Amino acid sequence: MLYTVTVNPALDKTVEIPNFSVGEVNRIQTMRADVGGKGINVSKCIAVLGGDTTALALLGGSVGKGMLAFLQQQPHIEPLSIETAGQTRTNLKIIDSVRGVNTDINEPGPAVSGREFADLQNLLLERLQPGDIVVLAGSLPTEAPVSLYRDWAVRCKQEGAQVFLDADGEPLKLGVEAKPDLIKPNKEELEALVGTHLLGEKDILRAARMLMKHGVGRVVVSLGSDGALFCSSESTLRASALQVPVKSTVGAGDSMVAALAYGSMQRMSWEEQAKLSVAFSAASVMCDGTQAPELKTVKKLYKKVVITEVA
Repeated sequence: MLYTVTVNPALDKTVEIPNFSVGEVNRIQTMRADVGGKGINVSKCIAVLGGDTTALALLGGSVGKGMLAFLQQQPHIEPLSIETAGQTRTNLKIIDSVRGVNTDINEPGPAVSGREFADLQNLLLERLQPGDIVVLAGSLPTEAPVSLYRDWAVRCKQEGAQVFLDADGEPLKLGVEAKPDLIKPNKEELEALVGTHLLGEKDILRAARMLMKHGVGRVVVSLGSDGALFCSSESTLRASALQVPVKSTVGAGDSMVAALAYGSMQRMSWEEQAKLSVAFSAASVMCDGTQAPELKTVKKLYKKVVITEVA
């Protein structure tokens, strides 16, 4: 079974403002709202592939209730939530289609009690079976311990589950101590993780392999328009980025994680997982907001992905 964990979910409001200007009156051209948070986005994408997930989240207030009601209506997603005293946050994504620039304005999220965290963890652990995959993804809410992902990863691995970690900053740095089975940093996150500037592909691969030497199972480095690098014990692969019309880059990384988790559960080859993740990410940026792409678009792009092996 696939589980996603979102401890700081959000209602993502995406507005399109051509020629967005700071300090000026700006008029919204289009607007949409999507149930989001990195783990929830992963579940939405896996559902497109026909995969089932259990989406665990901390949800509170009227926003949280609305998000839960939406998730309960989605095929292939079983939502499990703990109600928090605080209101689930709302994030604003500003798309300037003229300049091709996205601006994120994210709320920090509500304070969450230790009891609420513990209740959510118990919901997961009482269901977890050996061989399951747990995706821990996203930022942490206000006052959350920065060691949360590390601590949860340790417990999940004790139950025989695989752990995929998609975070940044200190939660990622501490999280790798638990030796997750997969991490997916971008170049800047990888630099922060290893504490040094990475000049090119050789430096990136050296950093990824160092993390694997210290216990991380696989490292996928997303490089935006430069594609991605996929490092595992069996092979290192380079994938070129696909040239597609970009509407929103929000959620592109979540799509990659979704494809990797689904591919792992389906026992796809490493190359197949790489191709699927690049295709899914490209399909994602073609969509408005943080909605999941259509399967037919993913399949079309999958055929165009070029993978090369790196020595």
